[in-house]
Amino acid sequence: MPLPRRTFLTGLAGTAGVAAVSCSGTPADGVTPHSPASGAARAPSRTAAAEAARRLLPRHWGQIEFRTASEKAGAEDSFRVTGRRGRITVTGTTPSTQLTGLRHYLKHVTHANITWAGSRTDHLPDRLPAPAAPLAGAANTPHRFVLNDTNDGYTGAYADWEYWEHEIDVLALHGYNEVLVYAGADAVHHRAFQEFGYTDAELRAWIPGPAHQPWWLLQNMSSFPHPVSRQLLDARARLGRRICDRLRDLGMTPVLPGWFGTVPPDFEKKNPGARTVPQGDWVGFARPEWLDPRTGHFARVAAAFYRAQDELYGPTTMYKMDLLHEGGKPGDVPVGDAAKGVEKALRAAHPGATWVILGWQHNPPKAITDAVDKERMLVVDGLSDRFPHITDRESDWGSTPYTFGSIWNFGGHTTLGANTPDWAALYEKWRTRKGSTLRGISLMPEAADNNPAAFELFSELAWSDGDLDLTSWFKEWSTSRYGAADPHAEAAWDTLRRTAYGTTRADEWAEGADGLFGARPDLSAKSAAAWSPKKLRYEAADFEPALGELLTVRPELRDSSAYRRDLLDVARQALSNRSRVLLPRVKEAYDAGDAARFDRLTREWLTLMDLLERLVATDSRHLLGRWVADARAWGADAAERDRLAYDQLTLLTVWGTRSGADAGLRDYANREWAGLVGGLYRLRWERYFTALRAALAEGRAPEEIDWFAVEEAWIKDPGRLATRPKGNTYKIAAKVRAHLEGN
Repeated sequence: MPLPRRTFLTGLAGTAGVAAVSCSGTPADGVTPHSPASGAARAPSRTAAAEAARRLLPRHWGQIEFRTASEKAGAEDSFRVTGRRGRITVTGTTPSTQLTGLRHYLKHVTHANITWAGSRTDHLPDRLPAPAAPLAGAANTPHRFVLNDTNDGYTGAYADWEYWEHEIDVLALHGYNEVLVYAGADAVHHRAFQEFGYTDAELRAWIPGPAHQPWWLLQNMSSFPHPVSRQLLDARARLGRRICDRLRDLGMTPVLPGWFGTVPPDFEKKNPGARTVPQGDWVGFARPEWLDPRTGHFARVAAAFYRAQDELYGPTTMYKMDLLHEGGKPGDVPVGDAAKGVEKALRAAHPGATWVILGWQHNPPKAITDAVDKERMLVVDGLSDRFPHITDRESDWGSTPYTFGSIWNFGGHTTLGANTPDWAALYEKWRTRKGSTLRGISLMPEAADNNPAAFELFSELAWSDGDLDLTSWFKEWSTSRYGAADPHAEAAWDTLRRTAYGTTRADEWAEGADGLFGARPDLSAKSAAAWSPKKLRYEAADFEPALGELLTVRPELRDSSAYRRDLLDVARQALSNRSRVLLPRVKEAYDAGDAARFDRLTREWLTLMDLLERLVATDSRHLLGRWVADARAWGADAAERDRLAYDQLTLLTVWGTRSGADAGLRDYANREWAGLVGGLYRLRWERYFTALRAALAEGRAPEEIDWFAVEEAWIKDPGRLATRPKGNTYKIAAKVRAHLEGN
């Protein structure tokens, strides 16, 4: 069928040289562990795509046959979809590429949708329809990298295999072939450093709780909030291995943390002759010390690290390392020499491996990129759609291969939106210009499982050719997302295209503004997180009509998790946006000493919070109780379960210590979830308004409140948190619309 947006690249010319796997075959059970002695990574499984289809399409998987195309040297991944009614054939270069072809068929032929935030497949007919003509696609770039270093914290450090299995399936459907895996990295450090004089207890005290481990792996912090248990290390190692093996089965590459010098305390004392460089502080936390990469001690630790990693997870071909991340100090070590030492150690363990490094702030400097083998480095750029002055990454990084990347989400904020016009304007231009070293895309929101439209649109950049027509793309999205065309769905998404998804990097932001309900109370608050936009990046009044349009979508298209998720997101965002309209009015009333108006406006504020709490409580993915229960499930006893819950809750609230909270980390990971909105957030604002009202009545300054003490007390006893959704999303969204229209 004709595509309303830019055309997909021509794929396979035929089906010669392919191996077939029918979905009706019996899939293998379990996961076969990699043998470290083999020295080679596990090969893709011939049945992996079929097994994924069985999980994703339990009623239809038997109608799909997957075939593996013969790979041609230097050729990009490609797929081809053919078949007849009730018998669809998907041919692709790898199992994951075959799944990408399946998603292309589902979107363009059946108007079905599977994302990491809602799906629509129940409307599929008993027998799958045949494509009117063969569908073909090919990747326009070799690297399709996904997940941020912070993902294992902000998305969920305590996710189980059921979650990861589905997440990997969805990533494969969307064409990604390189996935960052942090789960279980703690076990590698624990094993390796026992060879250098550290006891089990010392290392477990150094390793942070799972929710905070990403920043330890980035060399920002350690030893918070409690020592990890041995059983937790072992359990996370098993999960990490399972994730890696599934990726290998699908022909995807696990991108594992490399080692660039982070060491536990007292390394010099335990290893005479070693040379470490103090790293100072990071936002209120003491950073771990850095072992000089030029030394023999560095080479020996690196060898032990990679050996332990291979034993636990098997080898891979890509290793993520961010030398001197966010203020790291080289001391008197020349940065170029340090980079050479890190690279040499990696090559000794894995000669052909690629060093993956984040493009963030001033990293990587040319001192790094000029010192290493550029063809074995990949910069995953986190700022492509953030700053307008970024126009020539070839010059910035000396023609080092890089990816076009986006970080549309910080801290897991529930904010809707992304700079999609920048994607349309820049990706193809940068990829095809003379001398380009752009070699891929990197999808890196700090938390995943949000903004499903942005997720799908960004993913398709790597599988398309030519100009991107956003108007046509969002129109087609409204059809495939809900199963059929609907004028109200189309109108809703066109409104969203022009507002939340119509922002650009001209204002030097890549994320939408968070709401003020999650801010630590202050009448002058401009954002909840210290480093978030201080104002909405579009007009709130222009956004709200999308809610009415979604509510008017015809009833038969409302019965999917995709529709319910979008309706909740839009209603939640409309409520959240009102916080920015209302708070300045509250301040005006207080400053004027108008107690009656102050009372009326603060009642409205709390009413909006109560309505928001009811709305988000209808969805399991918006329940704080689920997040806490996930953590508790990993504990071996009551005491450990309490420690893990504390690890989770601190990340979303104070983030860490008082000094870190005061330095700006508090509410960095704010989100509009049931249990947070109606719990801590409402508690804070109600107490604040009460204090202000008393000050008005008595003609004095308001009392000072120790907010950290309030927050810490709530973290330790948040009360009963719901783990199951309650209420009807549609009915409550309709009440949201009625309330907003009446006020």
